[in-house]
Amino acid sequence: MGRILHFGLGSFARAHLADYTQDAGGWAITGVSLRSAAIRDGMAAQNYCYDLAVQGQGTKRITAVRDVLVAAENPNAVLQAVADPAVQIISATVTEKGYCLDAQGHLDLSNPQIASDLQGFVPQTFIGYLTRGLARRNSPVTVLSCDNLQGNGDVLTRCIAQFAQAAGVVVNFAQTTFPNAMVDRITPATTDALRNMGDPMVVPTEPFREWVIEDRFAASRPNWPDVQIVPDVAPHEMRKLRMLNGAHSYLAYAGLLAGYVYVHEAIADPKLRTQAEHLMAQAAETLPPDAQAGSASYAKALLARFDNPHLAHALTQIAMDGSQKLPHRLVAPLRARGRPGAAGAGIKAWVDYCTAMQGDVDDPQAHAIRTALQNDDPLGAMLGLIGAEDLRHLIREQ
Repeated sequence: MGRILHFGLGSFARAHLADYTQDAGGWAITGVSLRSAAIRDGMAAQNYCYDLAVQGQGTKRITAVRDVLVAAENPNAVLQAVADPAVQIISATVTEKGYCLDAQGHLDLSNPQIASDLQGFVPQTFIGYLTRGLARRNSPVTVLSCDNLQGNGDVLTRCIAQFAQAAGVVVNFAQTTFPNAMVDRITPATTDALRNMGDPMVVPTEPFREWVIEDRFAASRPNWPDVQIVPDVAPHEMRKLRMLNGAHSYLAYAGLLAGYVYVHEAIADPKLRTQAEHLMAQAAETLPPDAQAGSASYAKALLARFDNPHLAHALTQIAMDGSQKLPHRLVAPLRARGRPGAAGAGIKAWVDYCTAMQGDVDDPQAHAIRTALQNDDPLGAMLGLIGAEDLRHLIREQ
């Protein structure tokens, strides 16, 4: 039986990676939680099985997860698992902030947790655990990022190389591959009403799912059904990040400012819907020609997914970690297009939302955001946090 070690076994991973792996058969997943034991304890109580509640299709029992390690309890067990030759794939959904990037997309060596990891103490970060575990490894492995970062495999390669150099450890990159990948499945937060139906670890999700992976595996992989293995993921991930995720971020900030709670409420507002449609159309202009071809039908399908009232996808869930998300979702298409538009309005909505919250936001740069808002030029300072200072003339201030 093949083995996957997965960092960040939250709801999305259990609705996406675990669902695909369940369908493939013959593979088992060991999850890794860096800090909290809550998921491990909840899943262990039911033999690591749980229900996937697929909207409109009923529930599906997932049994592919076999164990969950908690790094805070036993860090060496995690390092040993990374080095274990029986593990052929190490995957991750740690969100954008889990990569500890600076505004230029490089590993932030000044990050206090990264700085601590570099001193050789017990690792605190995904990057620290992965690099130090890979340095112990002597067999081929595929490291597969499933996070919403453009070129996520390339980003992860760069982070591991930077950490290894700074820490003075050696990772055998000749036997380790980092394929780029694009993942897509809307997975809202689980509600008490759903849990009370019988499974406290149930995960809700939509029927739609998509996974596109670069054909660059160092070892064996599951026969995942419906997964697209392609030479180049870039057009797929760019379309998703700039059209789906960009529109989601705009709706999150503008929708919360307008008093809405869920995506389906925000997209029902005629003004916000029109702006989201403009954002998708303008983002499509920045895509490679092959990806532009189906962009209109893709946008139409996205609106139908956003309209779904049964998912109850909370805007606050999308709004968190904005400083990490916006460079890929809104800044990149605004810079590529080079003229004012809906992406700039989305960035301004983020600034306005942070201002309305007085900087009290769920974001790894929350302190820096509060400081920026106290600056004599708060807009300029906020744009500096997302690497968009040069785009101020494209962002509406009124």
